[in-house]
Amino acid sequence: MVTIKKAKSILDRSLDYLLGTMIVAMTLIIIYQIFTRNFLDFTPRWTEELALLLLIWIAFIGIAIGFRDNLHIGVGVFVGLMPKNIQKKIDLITKVLVIAMSIIFIYYGFRFTFLMHGSLMAGTGLPQSFLYSAIPVSGILTFIYGVEMFFKDAIHEDFDDDAKEAMEAAK
Repeated sequence: MVTIKKAKSILDRSLDYLLGTMIVAMTLIIIYQIFTRNFLDFTPRWTEELALLLLIWIAFIGIAIGFRDNLHIGVGVFVGLMPKNIQKKIDLITKVLVIAMSIIFIYYGFRFTFLMHGSLMAGTGLPQSFLYSAIPVSGILTFIYGVEMFFKDAIHEDFDDDAKEAMEAAK
């Protein structure tokens, strides 16, 4: 169990570092594109495409990180109003749906990635499959974090005092 926790910790830190690096790279590419367009009167073909590629990878890795950190928007307001036994059932259904969604991402993501392998992106010359491979990678990461969710008590957070006050004030 200690080995699994250590491996997961390494995965978590690696993803955080990778995502941060991608965000910095995308920002620098966009700054470079704006500079060359406004001051040098040309725009390199690869900048827009590479920035879009990074954005797509950031978004799909962000899906998995959102599940890891329990950051996705939920319906905790409604779940919190239900009896505890129903809350547990909804929690289980949510976990199963996350796993199912990740399997769909993996299966169809790989199929689509292989389908697009023969096409090249115009600006960078990279295979289109590099762009679409973000889908199965996200699916694999989401699957890992989805399985981890089964060992946690609940996905839906309890209200804090401010949220309870806001709900009562809205009535």
